[in-house]
Amino acid sequence: MNAAFLAFAHLRWHWARSVVMVLVAAVILAVPLVSQTLLRGSEQSLTARADATPLVLGARGSQIDLVMGALYFGEDRAQPVTMKAAEAVWESDLALPIPLNTMFTASGARIVGTTLDYFSFRGLEIAQGRRFAVLGEAVLGASVARRLNLSPGDTIVSAPENLFDLDGVYPLEMTVTGVLAPTGTPDDEAVLTDVKTTWVIAGIGHGHQDVVAEGDDPVTASAALEQYNRITPDNIDSFHFHGAPEDYPLTAVLIEPYDTRSETILRGRYLEPENPLQLVVPSDVVDRLVERIFRIAALLDAVAGLVGLAAAAAVALALFLAWRLRAPELDTARRIGAGRGMILRLAGAEIAILLGAALLMAQGIVIVVQSRSNTLLTWLIAQ
Repeated sequence: MNAAFLAFAHLRWHWARSVVMVLVAAVILAVPLVSQTLLRGSEQSLTARADATPLVLGARGSQIDLVMGALYFGEDRAQPVTMKAAEAVWESDLALPIPLNTMFTASGARIVGTTLDYFSFRGLEIAQGRRFAVLGEAVLGASVARRLNLSPGDTIVSAPENLFDLDGVYPLEMTVTGVLAPTGTPDDEAVLTDVKTTWVIAGIGHGHQDVVAEGDDPVTASAALEQYNRITPDNIDSFHFHGAPEDYPLTAVLIEPYDTRSETILRGRYLEPENPLQLVVPSDVVDRLVERIFRIAALLDAVAGLVGLAAAAAVALALFLAWRLRAPELDTARRIGAGRGMILRLAGAEIAILLGAALLMAQGIVIVVQSRSNTLLTWLIAQ
């Protein structure tokens, strides 16, 4: 009889053992391919977005935290700066400043308070609806809209940073006016809104309810009246901000110089160590970060190789023991005329079938990871 047929029949009869060996072999084959896919994808995602961002202005300190917070909306952010930093760049007439405030979240997505210049700077297109226009409006990234099943006309509520902070950060219900087309960047996981809306969330700006006098008794309006957590056409005119605008907080400022000369002059103005602000080149920071990642990845690959060898040895041992248990069966086969070559072909056919199934499964795992790599990498980078 055909050796492949007999091998398949035997593996099917011992299906549980066969499935375990296929799974183990598939993982051994898939792990290095998946790790390389994610590493190469992360390198491309990091460098592409960094290369598209000329400069980032922020508080002096960790350059990695500043870049990761401003470009990828990571959890670790640099110390905040003020609107005065953006205004200074604007007044220099050397570059276009794009303020960012990424202090808050909504339904697990990062709220990115900015200006309409951010859309053209990142090349963002609206797939549904329109851009935000007034306070309390938001545009959702493609992944956020799909995950929360939201579309223009729906609402999304900000999450307070501290549930016990009763006089600072107020949850704000924002109206969704648009959904971005997929970009494969962290913008897919963001909630874009006007920077002033984030200041409302921070408690810097607020509105007051309408004051109605009952009878002939006058009622005096004061800041002690109820503060809204939803901005509507009826109350938007009552919203106002306290304090000097140049003191309002930002997490970073994206800088788009008008030309190479302007960039050089601007970078020279922030070289002094005494300056509380720093101007960094994201591509330089990310290149150093990627270099560190690949150094660690080389070590991880070595560890994964050793683990893979151990797992492969375990599979080989399982096959050897299985054949030892089949000694009476093989002895019977030899007595009825099966030669050594037939037995070797039978063993080779079983190994080929197991490896073939493992290769197909490993390829399936890699394909699934590749299809979800953008979403997965965006989430990993933001953590």
